[in-house]
Amino acid sequence: MTYRVGVIGGGQLARMMIAPAVELGVEIRVLAEQEGMAAALAASAVGDYRDADTVLAFAREVDVVTFDHEHVPQRVLRALVDAGVAVHPGPDALRYAQDKLLMRTRLQEMGMPQPDWAAVTGPDELAAFLDAHGGRAVVKTPRGGYDGKGVRVVSTPDGAADWFTALAEDAGGGALLVEELVEFTRELAQQVARTPSGAVRAYPVVETVQRDGVCAEVLAPAPSASARLAATAAEVGERIAEGLGVTGMLAVELFETVDDRILVNELAMRPHNSGHWSQDGAVTSQFEQHLRAVLDLPLGDTSPVAPWSVMINILGGPSEGGLSERFAAAMAQHPSAHIHTYGKQPRPGRKVGHVNAFGADLDDVVYDARAAAAFFQD
Repeated sequence: MTYRVGVIGGGQLARMMIAPAVELGVEIRVLAEQEGMAAALAASAVGDYRDADTVLAFAREVDVVTFDHEHVPQRVLRALVDAGVAVHPGPDALRYAQDKLLMRTRLQEMGMPQPDWAAVTGPDELAAFLDAHGGRAVVKTPRGGYDGKGVRVVSTPDGAADWFTALAEDAGGGALLVEELVEFTRELAQQVARTPSGAVRAYPVVETVQRDGVCAEVLAPAPSASARLAATAAEVGERIAEGLGVTGMLAVELFETVDDRILVNELAMRPHNSGHWSQDGAVTSQFEQHLRAVLDLPLGDTSPVAPWSVMINILGGPSEGGLSERFAAAMAQHPSAHIHTYGKQPRPGRKVGHVNAFGADLDDVVYDARAAAAFFQD
């Protein structure tokens, strides 16, 4: 039997599912938002993922529907489920990745460690939170933010004035999410895969390095992580996956605090930037694992293939010429680095590819990955 997986969204995550799908004998089809996107090789349809009829027509040709992003509206997801389509992750899980206020509420009910937070509907409520938390806080729009968008550090209620105005103009009203400004030593990420039948498997916890709100580097496993920290991160990831009913890959972004706690920052229910290292550095990549999970196939081994793996994002790309012109020089100088590009045109700040390297010495691996990535940036 040939399985057919439909991916909604034509970005780089869908693109990176193509190779493992071919290797597994899985037929992969993509509903892309527009022509020429990163996953064009597998794009069997182009259309609006917000239109239920378009998505239903696409879903009729596959065995299971999954996602390149979390932005498909709940009404479309519910229409798929009502039509008998297998959707992984399903709408009941995805809503917690789509709405940060729902996420915080549910994680609090589950007893998960997280920053102090509140839903605020206006400047007075934000002012009260600031007064109670040292005069500074993080304000987030509950929906639609990514890569640092929809996130601000504020020290006065005026810092979110335009967002409150937008809420007031919205007929549905609503609230912003405000969180304490966590004093952390570093950011971590825990990835977990879960199947519809309930099998769960965790990857090693990794350290992520952010620049301007965008993930720039990932070190796997997280350096100097104690056995206790690694076990706690895996337990948090597994409990969240099971408690929210996640199917497929789950990434839990974490803060490691100055007093050696870990706190949940955000969730992503799909392959995630923090797991790109696994493409070359783990026995089973997150992309293959996601396909296995949504098809309810046995999950693969998540063990690293070397003591250290490092992923460096290529952000922006060269100011002149294309990425392809830089491959030969990068390969010649760094033959052990693995270069992955997304078929995107260079643009300041844009994720256009990444480089993976792995080996026995962390300093050597970091150097190799950074130096190879530098060939693609001016």
